[in-house]
Amino acid sequence: MSRKSEKAAAGERESTRQVMGIDGIKDFCLQTAHGELVFFHIKPTNLSTLSEASISARIYALMTVLKGLAEIEMLCLNSRENFEGNKRNIRARMEQEENPALRMLLEQDLSHLDRIQVQMATAREFLIIIRLKDEKEPEVSPFLSRIEKSLKDQGFIVKRADETAIKRLLGVYFEQNVTTERFEDFDGERWVILGE
Repeated sequence: MSRKSEKAAAGERESTRQVMGIDGIKDFCLQTAHGELVFFHIKPTNLSTLSEASISARIYALMTVLKGLAEIEMLCLNSRENFEGNKRNIRARMEQEENPALRMLLEQDLSHLDRIQVQMATAREFLIIIRLKDEKEPEVSPFLSRIEKSLKDQGFIVKRADETAIKRLLGVYFEQNVTTERFEDFDGERWVILGE
């Protein structure tokens, strides 16, 4: 058996979590081979409404948080769907379409998608990630509480992500899925009826 086919066969046996490098999801963190990741959602501030002095103060506050904690990682996600693929398909269809009425409808669809995308352009999620390595269980909760307090003391509106929020985060990050209300642990889990 060639190396490529061995690798492909091994890849087929891996679960989705294994492919993504995830060992598990706890109620407060994502478990990986490189440590446990704890996510803090930071509510964004509309900088366009702030004065230059206020913006400088926000930057200084973030710098203060970053200086105080070496183990911080940051992540910014688009928390809305991307319509670029749909827009490409509509443009290609417009080029092929000979009927002027249908071409006009396609143009209206394209402008509608543009309007939706402009409205959602500011839909971002900002996260601070703490990677826990070799921390003992009794030390974790006070450590995370200190970080949360530090962020709040600097004026950030922050919330620690729970298991449901982590699943939604993974859905947004890996497949831009922002429409699912409840993420399942296993495919088709919602259709299983226990006790029958």
